[in-house]
Amino acid sequence: MNIDVTSIFQIASVGIIVAMIHTVLKQMGKEDYAHWATLIGFVVVLFMVIRMLDDLFRQIKTIFLFQ
Repeated sequence: MNIDVTSIFQIASVGIIVAMIHTVLKQMGKEDYAHWATLIGFVVVLFMVIRMLDDLFRQIKTIFLFQ
């Protein structure tokens, strides 16, 4: 499992981009689209975190099962 700084920067960049999109859409009066953009950004980050957790659990499994 290689948790390096790039994963943290990827999650932070997705958050910053989604925040900018949300702000622009809200200023334009399209609040429904702004909420959808935020939800999609959340799902993208959630999948990134799930992938990292899967790697973590695989590594823990290999350590305790001595494989």
